[in-house]
Amino acid sequence: MSTGVPILMYHALAHRPARSVRALSVSPDAFAEQLALLGERGFTPLTTAALAAVWRGGAGRPPARPVLITFDDGYEGVHRYALPALARQGFPATLFVSTGWLRGRYDEGGAPDTMLDWDQVRELAAVGVEIGGHSHTHPQLDQLDDGRLGYEAARCRDIVAAELGTPPLSFAYPYGYSTRRVRHAVRSAGFTQSLAVGNTRAHRTQGPYALQRLTVRRSTTMAEFEHLLTARSPGRAFAIDRTLTKGYALVRAARRAARGISDG
Repeated sequence: MSTGVPILMYHALAHRPARSVRALSVSPDAFAEQLALLGERGFTPLTTAALAAVWRGGAGRPPARPVLITFDDGYEGVHRYALPALARQGFPATLFVSTGWLRGRYDEGGAPDTMLDWDQVRELAAVGVEIGGHSHTHPQLDQLDDGRLGYEAARCRDIVAAELGTPPLSFAYPYGYSTRRVRHAVRSAGFTQSLAVGNTRAHRTQGPYALQRLTVRRSTTMAEFEHLLTARSPGRAFAIDRTLTKGYALVRAARRAARGISDG
């Protein structure tokens, strides 16, 4: 735990994903191989809520080698491919859904590929996949005014609660973007922890609303995947990503200032 907890961030699982999500997708075969490696290396997957409970001190001691498997957006391949692969290994996971992208009565359009429907989400929840929030329509939350920001977080939470009978506890920021104002809005909506991206391991000192994750892409080799899990400084593999992220943070701050939106 002194080197942090690897929180793995996945998106679509598909053999032939839409072009717009291909780079951030993973093939079903590669995903199954990655899960097998976790088992071989003695990692114990936890849900986001379970890790947060441990770090708050109310859920006993963490396992020796914890890891989190998380999915963003709500692609149909999570049910088709991830569910049986997770079941074979006996691994839990966390799925963060953008409720306005899922198929069904709340669908707002704009989803980049085939998404889950609510029956599939309920099946995932029934076998121990934690369902978290990922906003309603997947906007860049830091670019929204206070009213729209609050709506995106609360609407997502309310829909998940209505469909599953239990309010979600965990949230993941779309695109990984957040500011103090965004984190406050997510907390005010009732979420008790949130995940960013950062491409480094998560540490308790990051605080419950800024836990960092590691991106798993279609281009991630097995050697690179193992590096994410075991290297002392996995963030070095994302040096270019982190440089671009810092630069884009300045661009987003300028856009907020032009719109009169405070960073908070």
